[in-house]
Amino acid sequence: MSAEIEHIWSRVQAEIALRVDEPTYHIWLEPLRAVELSGDRIVIEAPPHACRWVRDRFGKVLEAGVELVLGPGIGVELVAGGASHNPARESQSTYSSGSGSRRPNARARPPELPHSTGPLCNPKLTFDQFVIGDCNRLAHAAALAVAEMPAQAYNPLFICGPPGVGKTHLLSSIASLLLSHSPGLTVRCTTGEAFTNEFIGALGGGHTEGFKARFRDVDVLLMDDVQFLERKTRTEEEFFHTFNALHDGARQIVLTSDRPPRDLQALEDRLRERFEAGLVADVTPPELPTRVAILRMRVHHDGIELDDDDVLAVIAERVKNHVRALEGALIRVVAFSSLTGRPITVELTHEVLDGLYPHTTDAAPESRSIADIQAAACTCFGLSPQELLSPSRTPRVAWPRQLAMYLSRELTSESLPAIGRQFGGRDHTTVLHAWRRTSARIAADDAARHAVDKLCRALDSPTP
Repeated sequence: MSAEIEHIWSRVQAEIALRVDEPTYHIWLEPLRAVELSGDRIVIEAPPHACRWVRDRFGKVLEAGVELVLGPGIGVELVAGGASHNPARESQSTYSSGSGSRRPNARARPPELPHSTGPLCNPKLTFDQFVIGDCNRLAHAAALAVAEMPAQAYNPLFICGPPGVGKTHLLSSIASLLLSHSPGLTVRCTTGEAFTNEFIGALGGGHTEGFKARFRDVDVLLMDDVQFLERKTRTEEEFFHTFNALHDGARQIVLTSDRPPRDLQALEDRLRERFEAGLVADVTPPELPTRVAILRMRVHHDGIELDDDDVLAVIAERVKNHVRALEGALIRVVAFSSLTGRPITVELTHEVLDGLYPHTTDAAPESRSIADIQAAACTCFGLSPQELLSPSRTPRVAWPRQLAMYLSRELTSESLPAIGRQFGGRDHTTVLHAWRRTSARIAADDAARHAVDKLCRALDSPTP
């Protein structure tokens, strides 16, 4: 891939990432690569096993991303790549770092096993490209220590935080440093979902011993999104034994999750206890100076010329959620400038972002976790945590539970399924029903409104 095509494709990928959820992007769209750009056509290569699925399912998403970056009238041609260009397959192999480059180790999966896809440990995501701030300083230092002294510093290392704040970047940075500076070590990068899918495939195909060898006969295991193992009894059991085998053998384990171990309530206690036995380092959304620094690094890396340096401050003030949205906003501004021929100024930036990220002057309230809300509800209503999460539908329990679900949706950025998981493994429709019932009740009942006010005061949060 030439430097020009690589630059264009990185911008298209950022646009695509904004249109789908994170797991979908990592599994199906991140492995794609642009191989040719000529005239009114861009050729995109996909892994052979996924080409048809990507074309049928995500063709419109690809076209929209290409159009936004390159303008209308550019055709998208999706082709199946050769086995040597299949990055999804490479990400699930065991790699040797002896030469500084990634190559499958002889202990990789037997060829007869079904292939399972997963996100890459991206060699472009390194410690050099990671912007350090108060939001991630501990996690960065711990990740660097693990990469320099595997199994001697923090084992396990558990990195937690909401989507898009840099957890996968840290995981990839560890892999990159190990693979280039620690000859002889075998490193495996995977995800909770990929581990589950491989285990199911091994059970069905009678290859469990080979599966165990692939995950236990390594020096370092890096697993992204370990929360995916929740409520998967047999997979949890297998990972429990895998964890023990690695830890007892003084091999390094690094895990990431969207929640700290204590909030993985649907996970077995014995796994949560092991996750908490090492170092738990959280990563939070970046503060303003860090957001500006992230944008400045992206501008420098992509060679973007700004007509007004204050553009970065404007974007950083508007976009506060996560790094992916921050970089996506920069790409939108740059693309709009390219398509219209207008210079990248503060005025242009405001114009592009006004519809997506309305300007607000009020300080954002301190975020609360679902665990905080549950604890406050138990205190205010005289319930135990077990009662709040129990199947009981008595009014004494059901109303506080519905109220806690309502506030979890109003005061946190968690999705409905994530909220349901933390309320005893309930379905997202249950959470939505609770939110609707509570909304209607507080609108018609002063006593219910007072209950909301009381709980919000206990949380030191404004009433929704």
